[in-house]
Amino acid sequence: MTIASTVELTPGQVDLALLRRIHAGGLRLTLDPSVQAGLRAAQAAVQHIVDNDEVVYGINTGFGKLASTRIGNDHLAELQRNLVLSHSVGTGEPLDAAVVRLVLATKAVSLARGHSGVRPALVDALLTLFNAGITPSIPCKGSVGASGDLAPLAHLACVLIGEGEATTAEGRRVSGAEAMRLAGLAPFVLGPKEGLALLNGTQVSTALALAGLFGAENVFASALMSGALSLEAIQGSIKPFDARIHAARGQPGQMAVAGAMRTLLEGSEIVPSHADCGRVQDPYSVRCIPQVMGACLDNLAHAARVLVIEANAASDNPLVFVDTGEVISGGNFHAEPVAFAADILALAIAEIGAIAERRIALLLDTGLSGLPPFLVHDGGLNSGFMIAQVTAAALASENKSLAHPASVDSLPTSANQEDHVSMATFAARRLGDMVNNTAVVVGVEAMCAAQGIELKRGLKSSPLVEAEFTAIRGKVAFLERDRYLAPDIEAMRLWALKAALPAVLLNILPSHAKEL
Repeated sequence: MTIASTVELTPGQVDLALLRRIHAGGLRLTLDPSVQAGLRAAQAAVQHIVDNDEVVYGINTGFGKLASTRIGNDHLAELQRNLVLSHSVGTGEPLDAAVVRLVLATKAVSLARGHSGVRPALVDALLTLFNAGITPSIPCKGSVGASGDLAPLAHLACVLIGEGEATTAEGRRVSGAEAMRLAGLAPFVLGPKEGLALLNGTQVSTALALAGLFGAENVFASALMSGALSLEAIQGSIKPFDARIHAARGQPGQMAVAGAMRTLLEGSEIVPSHADCGRVQDPYSVRCIPQVMGACLDNLAHAARVLVIEANAASDNPLVFVDTGEVISGGNFHAEPVAFAADILALAIAEIGAIAERRIALLLDTGLSGLPPFLVHDGGLNSGFMIAQVTAAALASENKSLAHPASVDSLPTSANQEDHVSMATFAARRLGDMVNNTAVVVGVEAMCAAQGIELKRGLKSSPLVEAEFTAIRGKVAFLERDRYLAPDIEAMRLWALKAALPAVLLNILPSHAKEL
């Protein structure tokens, strides 16, 4: 049995690498003890308001359009419980356990910033569920990403009060009450503002966007490797990767990608073998890998910076400021930064797949690649990879539709009190489908490129490319004649998602880089 590593969370200082580890699993989390005093002080400030019969939104009033309705102190616990139950209106399949892990961790971090006024025990309970491997069942649909991810976070809060459902570490579906018992916890009777603090916040949309970012990083790195394989298969030129070209432009992602491609191809026997072949230029899908993929990398890095800030943010409302004793209403629950970041990620994911699909088409076109038509002997009798490219084209096209920005949409809610919303939750949720689509495209490219290299087998590529060629051949065999290809495509989809690639590729990714 593997013993999980224990990592301490310091609110405001959780970095992208740690968020990636939380998503991957295998960690136990503790909270920096220094935050306890701030948590207690904020909770005391809320209790002072109740004890002095002051009227403050979210503490002793209704919510949203009902904010002007005063609630008596004897009904405050019922108010918070009703809030959680009434907002548990999500629909659709439950979020993946990896996403829920991020939700639990980032919710704990947000509350532990000391601006929410909740008891330390409530924050501790979130981490206790996390460490027990218990994931509240959160339906994937039902949030517009403003006033927080209300419905999804309500389903999380339900478990804390002994309602709703959760999944155990063993994959067993249990009631919220049973989940709390298994974690060694008693269901909470929520205090003033605690239900609202749990429901307000952008943690679900942020977690989904982070999951999309990590998937995008994986397919990005795999696409650089598949691009290198394709270049070798068509005997393309490495001159377009000359550092001087990219320094003359100065785009950081472009320079990083060009450098990575040079390192990938260093030591290739194929590259110098066709130095005098007479071909003047390669198609853009090969020649412009640094320009296109570099722009994608810059967008990944920008989205990563936004999401790291949001993962550490106090996105509750209202916020407690203990230095002055004020409780101030604002709009930190509005997830517009996350929506924009998710839309930017969608563009990058779509382009990674789009350019890879064009390289597949290049490999299959004998007039451009110099390889047998559709990369198979006895063409006509065999169709080779003809229809694999059709699948890639279908998914690349689907991603174009999915890449339409969600952030430009808004549909008012709560009787027009919440009259502009971000749609961040959908913006982030659709990234999972897009990553899987692009993983198929990139996997098909790598499979086709490996076929192309083997059809011209003689000289070897670079050590790094050869190592990956061998790994691919461990998953899919050379296509001698037509066979059932669906299992091969699935194997290559998983290859594209694994990101177990050379350090030169991983080190340029935001979650692996030392600085964003």
